[in-house]
Amino acid sequence: MSIGINKLKAIILYFSHNTNKLGKVKLMKLFYYLDFIHLKKYGKPITFDTYVHLQHGQIPSMIKNIVDEASDDISSSVLKDTIKIEKVKTARKLMEKIIPVREFTKDDEKLFSETELEILEEISKKFRNSTSDEIEEYSHRESTYKGTKYLETIPYTLAARDSDSKVTKEEIELLLKSI
Repeated sequence: MSIGINKLKAIILYFSHNTNKLGKVKLMKLFYYLDFIHLKKYGKPITFDTYVHLQHGQIPSMIKNIVDEASDDISSSVLKDTIKIEKVKTARKLMEKIIPVREFTKDDEKLFSETELEILEEISKKFRNSTSDEIEEYSHRESTYKGTKYLETIPYTLAARDSDSKVTKEEIELLLKSI
């Protein structure tokens, strides 16, 4: 199972309208928390993307490729009606800033369950003013990072090791088999 493109666009729009300092790197980290906090609270991820352990944290591979494509050539990107990406110089580095080209609408909102909207809001509030470096430091404390090595695929079941998980490894395995 994977996320539909309209829902992916809606998530990006939501984050771009409800967080500050949103660059590509921070966006990838927000997707990680969206999936794994929803998983730990409600037993399933939202995007079902495959996450990979990279030096700077856990990255959703399919979503990263779609956003990278928008960075390279927005005119042919599936995200061209959703975002544009501008290179912006910050104090430390060049940021690829995510800029929405439309509002997050009621039609976008209808793509989500009540629990998904709850977690979108929670993640946006928690990391509203955080930099990607701050979120990276936070994410390195997660079992999903500690339990894998560089370039390894991160099993969703590792989330059950975190103290804030309300689901067990077995429950996650069962859910993923049933989809």
